[in-house]
Amino acid sequence: MTDPGQWYSQLPRFTRYWLTCTVVLSLLTRFNILPMNLVYLRRDAVLGDFQLWRCVTALFVYPLTSSTGFHFLINCYFISRYIAQLEKEQFGRSPADYLYMLLIVAFLSNVGGMLFSVFFLMDLLVVSTTYIWCQLNKDVIVNFWFGTRFKAVYLPWVLAVMELVFQGSFASLIGILIGHFYYFFKFQYPQELGGNAFLETPNLLKQYVPDISGGFSGFGEPPASRAPQRPAAGNPVFGNTWGRGNQLGR
Repeated sequence: MTDPGQWYSQLPRFTRYWLTCTVVLSLLTRFNILPMNLVYLRRDAVLGDFQLWRCVTALFVYPLTSSTGFHFLINCYFISRYIAQLEKEQFGRSPADYLYMLLIVAFLSNVGGMLFSVFFLMDLLVVSTTYIWCQLNKDVIVNFWFGTRFKAVYLPWVLAVMELVFQGSFASLIGILIGHFYYFFKFQYPQELGGNAFLETPNLLKQYVPDISGGFSGFGEPPASRAPQRPAAGNPVFGNTWGRGNQLGR
């Protein structure tokens, strides 16, 4: 068993900030220290009264009740497991790229929330970033409830179906659309289709959160193929490869 303090300190930086804000703000509203009517997303309040802070607080606050507590814990588990892996593995050397991804997903979650009247954006944010991790790790086998195991690429859809059945909510489907938007324009469109890179991290953000030198490669990219490399051309001699050589004389 890992000590809770050690576990918390080992979480990647921005994922740790995210989880901390979510737990603290949700508990503050649960015990009426922070008024709930001031923090959830309201389209008329944001666009009409310019209560722009709601676009931030709605990302972290979740209404904790006896019926929603388990769902809240599931979201926290996904943040601390899959989304933490996303920051640590795919964006481990470029925290600015990870932060920029969160900013894009947060903006699109606010847009989706106002369009479809979703007042609390935690589900959208968690599902969309989990979707990105799943697309970058499609063939990884994940464990789910009751011992079920399947490829990671199916995980967001399982979450969407369960939320639709048990809660009658389409929030996870909106999160999948947001996650696919980012994944397509960040990875698929420029790398597989040869298009322009529209989601490059601004230099200002790179200066504020500089890249980390050393460590492993491949940050911000889909995992490289693990297929064995073909040997270089040449004639094998005792397990080595050699060039053709040159003829002497004449």
